[in-house]
Amino acid sequence: MMAGIPIIDLRLQASPEEAARLRDAARRLGCFRVTGHGVPRALQDDMKAAVRALFDLPDAAKRRNADVISGSGYVAPSETNPLYEAFGLYDAASPADVDAFCASLDAPPRIRETIRRYAEKTHGLIVDVAAKLAASLGLEPEDADRSFQDWPCQFRINRYNYTADSVGQTGVQVHTDSGFLTVLHEDDRVGGLEVADPDTGELAPVDPVPGTFLVNLGDVATAWSNGALHNVRHRVRCVAAAPRVSIALFLLAPKDDVVRAPDAFVTAERRRRYRTFGYDDYRRLRQSTGEHAGEALARLAA
Repeated sequence: MMAGIPIIDLRLQASPEEAARLRDAARRLGCFRVTGHGVPRALQDDMKAAVRALFDLPDAAKRRNADVISGSGYVAPSETNPLYEAFGLYDAASPADVDAFCASLDAPPRIRETIRRYAEKTHGLIVDVAAKLAASLGLEPEDADRSFQDWPCQFRINRYNYTADSVGQTGVQVHTDSGFLTVLHEDDRVGGLEVADPDTGELAPVDPVPGTFLVNLGDVATAWSNGALHNVRHRVRCVAAAPRVSIALFLLAPKDDVVRAPDAFVTAERRRRYRTFGYDDYRRLRQSTGEHAGEALARLAA
């Protein structure tokens, strides 16, 4: 069983000790929790209530959440995943796109305002975490702050409609996230997330901690950092006969779709480990090969 997930206080990042804890967690585990993130607890609770209300909409209304890019819209329960459904919002960094998402679902004003404020706050959070990670690897702070502002973001809002018969079953198979990093807002009442120990590969449960956000690093983080950051393998299992809601915000890849490690991360001792690639091409590679747990990234080794 792996040790607990580190909790990083973002307000203390001027402290060398806290910056070192962040760097160690990102390199070794590929995941950590954050506090001091600036997203009020009341707004977190309002967002969960808004999400539950959206999932109570009729099926015909849900399906108006159409794809903007492949896989970015509503996902209905299917024969493969009969207990899972999800909304998608691309690009969550764009206020116009957030408004269009709400309008497509005819969301009432209070819910629209909650989603708008939550998207604004969590976008600021995800950019801040990415910049702190880049700075921890040696990128100049001003360059780190600029790097991620215009990277597209995607919300994936999930509900697992668990039953007594599904306890013990897998809700989402083992995978890595394809993008740079994910800020996950978990269900405080129902757990089920498991992450892989980097030493043994064993999957261990991660209990929710109210008020915090869990950060997972994905495949783009590993490639962009020239192998310094760890793309964490994880899955979801059913642990209780109760609906489970989670809200994931993904920072995907550079706006120009080109993933390449900055020259600052490439040295004579640490040569370039991955070829330059397009993020959309990489997503298609994962889909065509069925390699969703980081294996596809090995195909792009330099």
